[in-house]
Amino acid sequence: MARLTGLSKGQLRAWDRSDFFSPRYAYEDRRSAYSRVYSFRDVVGLRTIAVLMKEHRVSVQKLRKVADELVRRGYDNWAEIKLYVVKGDVHFRPPGSEDVEGVFDGQLAMVPVIDVISDVEERVLKMKRRPQSQHGRIEKHKYVLRNAPVLAGTRIPTAAIQRFHEAGYSIKQIIHEYPSLTKKDVEAALAYEERLASSA
Repeated sequence: MARLTGLSKGQLRAWDRSDFFSPRYAYEDRRSAYSRVYSFRDVVGLRTIAVLMKEHRVSVQKLRKVADELVRRGYDNWAEIKLYVVKGDVHFRPPGSEDVEGVFDGQLAMVPVIDVISDVEERVLKMKRRPQSQHGRIEKHKYVLRNAPVLAGTRIPTAAIQRFHEAGYSIKQIIHEYPSLTKKDVEAALAYEERLASSA
């Protein structure tokens, strides 16, 4: 979330605890795995807040007031509406309307819209790209497939690659099933599974 939004982990945690911005799927036990799961709308909303703070110098105090006012008007998510900024004041355009009005004073304004959806989509795509250093590496993580060995940067278990191989799939066919993988990945997964079998 920090990488997608440009906000710090500390800010995200503090805003969650203060109810300024909590994730869509939040559970009481914060220490349990996946107790905080953000939706795409959450990401867009938080990215909007980050843009307002960093590029338009809108203070957190003012953003809290804006959030309260938008909730009062029936908008419970920052991603629901288009926001505008004039001299540090936040304006918005109600859905289905051509008018842009001030959050507090109701005055109309015509300014460029802050539209972060495409920015967030681009950030998501960048995060999904695996760096070269992960190709051909096997990892195990406590919260990824219950510590099963997977190809680095993915949730694809080496056992799945082995099953395709046993079913007669070629490396090229396996890559067709998992387009994010490379030849190096498939070879590493098969070598790993072979070592496991020989040590059993």
